[in-house]
Amino acid sequence: MFSPPLRGGSPLPLDGAAALHYAVCTMHRSWIEIDLNTLADNISSARAALRRETEIMFVVKANAYGHGLGPITQHAVEAGVRWFAVAYLHEALMVRKHATAADILIMGAVEPEDIPVLLEHRITSIVVSEEHGQRLAEAAREHRVVLPVHLKIDTGMGRLGVPWADAAAIFRSLDTMGGLEIRGLCSHFATVEPGQPERAGVQIQRFEDAVRNIEGASGSRLFKHISSSRAILYHEEWDLDAVRPGIALYGYGTDDTSMRFKTRPLLQWKTSVIQVKSVPAGFPVGYYSTYVTREPTDIAVIAVGYADGYHRALSNRGHVLIHGCRRPVVGRVSMNWVTVDAGRDHDVQAGDEVVLMGEQGRQTIWADELAQICRTIPYEILVGIDPMAVRKYE
Repeated sequence: MFSPPLRGGSPLPLDGAAALHYAVCTMHRSWIEIDLNTLADNISSARAALRRETEIMFVVKANAYGHGLGPITQHAVEAGVRWFAVAYLHEALMVRKHATAADILIMGAVEPEDIPVLLEHRITSIVVSEEHGQRLAEAAREHRVVLPVHLKIDTGMGRLGVPWADAAAIFRSLDTMGGLEIRGLCSHFATVEPGQPERAGVQIQRFEDAVRNIEGASGSRLFKHISSSRAILYHEEWDLDAVRPGIALYGYGTDDTSMRFKTRPLLQWKTSVIQVKSVPAGFPVGYYSTYVTREPTDIAVIAVGYADGYHRALSNRGHVLIHGCRRPVVGRVSMNWVTVDAGRDHDVQAGDEVVLMGEQGRQTIWADELAQICRTIPYEILVGIDPMAVRKYE
């Protein structure tokens, strides 16, 4: 029986003709290869840099940044991760399937009707406003239960959270009305730049003030976390009870020599050559003929396009790797296919492996390079890859 992986790495058994059809179709589509040993190394590198008492709260939202939520969660648990953060309830439920004993925090705003599911699956939510907390508390009292939550404090991000100046008063109000057990306090940095520390410095001061007032009023110590990847990499003093690494554990943003630990990308994106054709000088390639050959050359057509998440901004600007050599993308990226200039003296042929993101021979192309060309960030490149593309875990 053939079992191709689907979204998040869950298999769907196929038999006979269906399996053959699937195998033939995937020969003409891109696929993902993910090195789970590299993930374990990245987690180990981060763990070694942190204080022993600081938890890693691994951010696995958006299908684990495009890497596949199920396999990434399961392997992170095996590597010692005990906390996970997601954006939505459905993601938390997927995490729970692969992390039966872990703590899970939803960083988005849950609804009162979600309370039975949250309690059944031991999932913690955040409170994003006083009104939101009141609605959750009222529903919890109606169910005659107590809902564990973390209070989100807006210290300058301008997104979710209660205002830092009002956090202590809102905490007291929510804490005394019943239905909620506020176990933690959290916030999120808008900017962390070593050369411009003022903004992050203001935010951490606001958070510390709010924490001091809240813990002083409650007489109890709460679970505190504020640092995501960039803050973790530069500021040991902000580790607190937990840190929330995301992109750093997927292998990006740790190149600066002054950072506390290094990681490596674990995701490679590949496809294959469909056809190679010889064309003369002055030959227009692709939609609207945005590229015209300067001399006789060979054009390789590869199986990927913007429908698969290969950014259209890479038209006439990006490169791929074939036989360990960089080959320029020529012409516009179309929905399902990309054209590459293989040159005149080459050994490229149909069926050859093409690296869109990753390494081949001594050459590399990673998401941060593609992001720079596309004038975006590696996050968008990674999560933009077709979630239905086959993901192979090694």
